[in-house]
Amino acid sequence: MIIKSLELADFRNYDNLEISFDKGTNILYGDNAQGKTNILEAIYVSATTKSHKGSKDKEIIHFDKEEAHIRTYLQKEDDEIGVDMHLRKNKSKGIAIDGQKIKKAADLMGLLNIVFFSPEDLGIIKNGPSERRRFADMELCQLDSFYLYNLNHYNRIINQRNKLLKDMYFQPELRETLNIWDSQLVSFGSKIIERRAQFANQMCEIITDIHSKLSGGKEELIIQYEPDVTIDEFETKMRMSQEKDIRAKVTSVGPHRDDFSFIVNGIDIRKYGSQGQQRTAALSLKLSEIELVKKISKDTPVLLLDDVLSELDSNRQNYLLNSIGNIQTIITCTGLDEFINNRFEINKIFKVTNGSVVCEN
Repeated sequence: MIIKSLELADFRNYDNLEISFDKGTNILYGDNAQGKTNILEAIYVSATTKSHKGSKDKEIIHFDKEEAHIRTYLQKEDDEIGVDMHLRKNKSKGIAIDGQKIKKAADLMGLLNIVFFSPEDLGIIKNGPSERRRFADMELCQLDSFYLYNLNHYNRIINQRNKLLKDMYFQPELRETLNIWDSQLVSFGSKIIERRAQFANQMCEIITDIHSKLSGGKEELIIQYEPDVTIDEFETKMRMSQEKDIRAKVTSVGPHRDDFSFIVNGIDIRKYGSQGQQRTAALSLKLSEIELVKKISKDTPVLLLDDVLSELDSNRQNYLLNSIGNIQTIITCTGLDEFINNRFEINKIFKVTNGSVVCEN
C-alpha cells in the first residue's frame, strides 16, 4: 500500500494543500515550525484516527475554523482507495472510505499501516512504561482488529470503574456493583495480556538479528513482556485489591500497568544502559516494527521519519536508510544534508515554507 496523494483543508497551518507523493522516498525540507510535521501528522490521523502527539481534534483544526478535512488517496496494486476524514471541534469525526461512511473509527484501522519514527521515539526505552505500552498498543491496533476491540472495551471499563470508586465515597451502596465491573475487566484484560505476550515474542524473533547487525555483532537484544498480573492470578488479585482501590479511588491491577523490558547482554538497559545503547535499541525497535507489519499484513507499511536523521550518528543513519528498501518513505528535515544527496536516492523533494509546499523536482 502506498499513499498517492494528500489533500488538507484547514488542518493546522494549512488552509488548502494538495500534494502527490512518489512510491519511493519523499523529502519534506524547510525551517522549523513551517508545517513539515503537520503533513506527517495528517497522514497518521488518516490511518489511525489519532494524532501521534496525542492532540485532540479541536487542537489540530485551524484555530479560527470549526472543521477540517483530510483526504488521503491510497493505491494497492491496481486498486485505488479514498479516505475522507471530517474533523469537527464540537462533534466526533466523520470518516468515509470510497464515499461510504463508516460507523466506527475502528473500521479504518489496518487499511493503511504506518510506522512513525520521531526523535521522541529515541527515548522510548528510557522513558516511562506508558510510552512502551502505547507503542505496543498502536502497532497491535493496526494489525489486529480483535485486539483493538478488546483494548477499547478494557479502557472504557477502567474509566467506568474508576468513576465508580470515586462515586462510592458519597454512595457506599454502589459497592455491590463493583464485582460486575471487575468480572468484565478480567475478561477483556486477559485477552490483552495474551496478545501482548505474543507480540513481545514476535518482536523478539525479529529484533535480535537487527540489533546484532546494528551493534556490529557486539550486543544481543531481547524484549521481555512484564505483565502487571498473570491471567491465572488476575481475578484473585482484582478481588484482593478492592479495599485498596476504594481508598485510592483508582484501579491498581491490570494490563494498564504493564511494561516491556529490553535486555542487552543480560542487562536491563531501561535502567542501566548507556544513552547510545538505548537509542540503538529504539532504532532496532522501529526497524522491527516494519518487518512485523510486512509479516502479519503481507503488505508494506508507509514509513514516516520526522526529523529523526539529525538525531542519529552516521552509522545509524546509514543503517536506517539502507534498511528502508522498497518502502514508501516520507522524511522531514531542515535541510538537504549532503549525506542524503550523496548516499541516498531521493524520488521527490518538497520545500515547506509557512504552510506552502512546493515540489522541486
